[in-house]
Amino acid sequence: MAKVVHFEIPSENFEKAKSFYSNVFGWKFKQWGDMPYHMTESGPKEEMGIEGALTKKSGHNMNVVNTIGVENIDKTIEVIKKNGGEVFEKMPIPTIGWFAYFKDPDGNIQGVMQNDPNAK
Repeated sequence: MAKVVHFEIPSENFEKAKSFYSNVFGWKFKQWGDMPYHMTESGPKEEMGIEGALTKKSGHNMNVVNTIGVENIDKTIEVIKKNGGEVFEKMPIPTIGWFAYFKDPDGNIQGVMQNDPNAK
């Protein structure tokens, strides 16, 4: 089985979104590299839950996206397609591994991610 390992909240205004989630839930944010991507810190690591990020609203990521961790992204992409899903371009995540957005048969956008210890 595969678990949800990350979420993305699309935003058109990072400062407004960071202020909202900080004020309401106490979340902290840290920009990832020079990308328009702000990682969450939503509580102690030993507590239950996952972390996510604020990302720029664009194209196919207009709604909250859950990312599901998989062992082999290429095999998973094929299974998604065979079961009526649509897969967007697979892309590298520097120092992490591989990622692809997909659309399920109901049109929901989600993501799949494979950690790769050799990612640069």
